[in-house]
Amino acid sequence: MAITSLDHLVLTVTDIPKTLAFYQQVLGMEARVFCTATGEQRWALHFGQCKINLHQTGQEFEPKAQRPIPGSADLCFISSSPVTALVEQLSQAKVLLLEGPIHRTGATGPICSIYFRDPDGNLIEVSNPIAIG
Repeated sequence: MAITSLDHLVLTVTDIPKTLAFYQQVLGMEARVFCTATGEQRWALHFGQCKINLHQTGQEFEPKAQRPIPGSADLCFISSSPVTALVEQLSQAKVLLLEGPIHRTGATGPICSIYFRDPDGNLIEVSNPIAIG
């Protein structure tokens, strides 16, 4: 196998409308409905060339994770907005900043990150790449 990118991931959540609102309002993602091959309607959050599919806890779609649990994810997103501006946006949205800005190591090098939680308690990290040299 030669994996080249991430297409989507799935979050199991306790309240899909609340999750959609948070990711739209706080992270600027786009909510979209899509239909499965069997005609079932599902929700996803789109950003860049990726998406997050949402499963309602207790009503997950098959196949699913072996132990789908709301609040068990730890996600890092790269933003084109400076994290310093994002700190202010979080404050205005009344989202508690847990940590940052702080330097970390991302998939392609150094990043500057902030940390907070979504409505289910998933850890959300939003970062900017740090130019080297």
